[in-house]
Amino acid sequence: MRNEELHGYLIHHRKYRERSHIVHLFTQEHGRVDGILRQTPPPQYQPICLQASGKSDLKNFTKLEIVNQPVFFFGDAFFSGFYLNELILRLCPVEVEMPQTFVQYHQTLQQLQQLAQHENPHLFLRQILRQFEHALLEELGYALDFSTDAQQHEIQATQHYFFQLNEGFIPTTQQSRSTLSGQQILSMRDYEKGRDFNPEQLQLLAQLYRQMITSLLGDRPLKSRQLWVQNTQSKS
Repeated sequence: MRNEELHGYLIHHRKYRERSHIVHLFTQEHGRVDGILRQTPPPQYQPICLQASGKSDLKNFTKLEIVNQPVFFFGDAFFSGFYLNELILRLCPVEVEMPQTFVQYHQTLQQLQQLAQHENPHLFLRQILRQFEHALLEELGYALDFSTDAQQHEIQATQHYFFQLNEGFIPTTQQSRSTLSGQQILSMRDYEKGRDFNPEQLQLLAQLYRQMITSLLGDRPLKSRQLWVQNTQSKS
């Protein structure tokens, strides 16, 4: 890159030497981009514009501009924003354009600002988080086929299945909390992007996507999820 203008968001930053920071951005043009910023980092969740130069994995960022007014998240919105950023930082490859995920990230941040005023905030939060995970996992190459099982046989509504990331839906005669009904799986066949998930789809995706994300992360669990659970437990 040579003085290339980037538009996006700050995902994470850490101190680097006395007056600089290593920052991780999620950009419209190149997905996740890492670099060095020799000034105070911008707030998270606010659109920014800057210039990037350099051939290495760490670019030099200059001419930072913050777009729009500050955004502040509290409660579940705060932990959700932390969760989105941690997923991007941990799962997105460096300098690989992810246009669908970027659009969904931008939309999710806007929706999180409306969370406290929503008539059913718990359901609304489940919807927008599943929609973000759906876009992210698909663009990472983990789109699921909800019509066929691991042996390329049609999913049967009365059959039960367990899921493995690199194989798919595997038929089983043992029903447990970790298995999925064929009817649940088939409910996703008619889903159209941009629509809300129905209750059956939300239940399915919550189970599937948590398993998929945990597998992709390996031995390092999400800090945002741990803090969210601790916060919830402290209130009970």
